[in-house]
Amino acid sequence: MSVPKERLQMLYLLKSGQVSSRRSLAELIGRDQATITRWLRKYKDGGRDGLLKVKHAPGKVSIISGETLERLKHRLQEPQGFHSYGQIQQWLVAEYGLNIAYKTVYELVRYRMGAKLKVPRPQSLKQHPLSQSHLKKNFP
Repeated sequence: MSVPKERLQMLYLLKSGQVSSRRSLAELIGRDQATITRWLRKYKDGGRDGLLKVKHAPGKVSIISGETLERLKHRLQEPQGFHSYGQIQQWLVAEYGLNIAYKTVYELVRYRMGAKLKVPRPQSLKQHPLSQSHLKKNFP
């Protein structure tokens, strides 16, 4: 049950006279007596609107946002892209003066943006370029 619904239910039970004490109200709703007391205080101070208002923590403000984030997204979509998260770190310092921890850059790019770095497969230095083209032409 959602919190605003429980608060309205509390008001209904009190106004209709179905409960007479905070203890019985707390047992009926399944909340602690201190919670019921806090809700009643909110109702007394702010009325119905004050009771139904649910506050949320704002959370931490992102280090990278706005134009910087858009440019990073665009740069990640380019064919050359970035080869490492360290390279992204260096780019952010050079372009925007943002000195951000490696772990933060990794989590931002990999999980929040859902991007993968474009890293080519490794090739042997001893491999002859003509044998590679020969294989591509003659392979079924």
